[in-house]
Amino acid sequence: MTSSWLHQHDSNSVVIFRALQLGDMLCAVPALRALRAAMPRARISLVGLSWADQFANRFRRYIDEFIAFPGHEAFPEQAARLDQLDDFYAGMRARRFDLALQMHGNGQYSNAVVRAFGARAMAGFGAVAGGEDECLIRFPETGAEPLRLLELTTGLGAPACGQQLEFPITEADERELEASGVTRALASGSYVCIHPGARSADKCWPAARFAAVADQLAIGPGLTTVLTGSPAEAPLTAAVGRLMRRAPVDAAGPLSIGAMAALMSRARLLICNDTGVSHIAAGLGLRSVVIFSKADIRRWAPLNQQLHRCLWDPFGEQAQTVIDQARALLMLR
Repeated sequence: MTSSWLHQHDSNSVVIFRALQLGDMLCAVPALRALRAAMPRARISLVGLSWADQFANRFRRYIDEFIAFPGHEAFPEQAARLDQLDDFYAGMRARRFDLALQMHGNGQYSNAVVRAFGARAMAGFGAVAGGEDECLIRFPETGAEPLRLLELTTGLGAPACGQQLEFPITEADERELEASGVTRALASGSYVCIHPGARSADKCWPAARFAAVADQLAIGPGLTTVLTGSPAEAPLTAAVGRLMRRAPVDAAGPLSIGAMAALMSRARLLICNDTGVSHIAAGLGLRSVVIFSKADIRRWAPLNQQLHRCLWDPFGEQAQTVIDQARALLMLR
C-alpha cells in the first residue's frame, strides 16, 4: 500500500530531483518539510539547477546536500551541458542512494532521469511503475502547486506538517542589507515594495501601470515606494522610477535574493508580477497583490487569499483594481 511505502523501504540516503527556478522550489517546501518529519535521520540530497545551492543552504533543516544537475534537452530551465551527463549519472550511481524521489513534473521525461540515478528504490509522479521497488503516483492535474506536491509525500506515507511556505531570513541576509545602505532612511513598515520584473518579459505588467499604482498609494498613508529587482531588471525599475511623480528608492541590482527578502520582510506590502518573489512573500507572510498574465492562476497563486490578492490582467487594464486591493490589504489588522 502506498500509505506505508516509505516505512517499507528503509532509506538512510535519499535524493530528490527538482531542477526548477525559485518559485517552483519554494512551492516544494511543505513537501520537503513532510519528508524530513517522516525521515528525520535520513541524509537528504537535492539535485537541482546550479543556482539552487542557495536554496539548499537556506533550507538546511530539510536538505543535507546539494548536487548540480547538468541539464536535459527536454527541460527549458537551463542549457543542457550534454558533455557532462555521462559523468554525472556515473557519479550518481556510484553513490548508491537508497531512495530517489522524482518531484519534477508529471514524470514524462524526469522519471528516466531519476531512474538513471540507480537508487535501490524510486518514487515520484508518473503513470506506470517499473517494478516492485518503484511507487508512482498520478500527477494531479488540478490544484495549487504546494498541494500537488504534498499529494506525493502524503501518498508515500509522510503526513503533511502544514501547507504554509517558508523563507528563512539569515544573519548574513541582514548584514548584507544593512551594508547596502538601502534601508538607512526606511523605517520598518514605512514602505511598499514594487517588483516590476519577472524571468519572462511577457509576464511583466506595464511599467507605467506600476508607476501609477505607486503614486496613488503614496498619496494617502504617505508610504515610500521601494523598487526591487535583480541586476538584469535595473533598467526596468529605472523606467518605473522615471514615470513616477514621487521619487522611489530603487533597490534593484546589488542585493542577493536573501537580502532582498530581508528588505521585503519589513515592508507593509508587495506588488509584483506572477514570479518567484510572490512565493517569497507567501513564505514571509507579507501581504501582496500578484498580477497574472500567462500562468495558471489556480496553480500558482499563494494559498492564503486573505493576505495575497491575485488578479488576471494580461493587457494592463486593471490598475484601479490593483490599487483597491492594495489599499484593502494596507487596512488589514
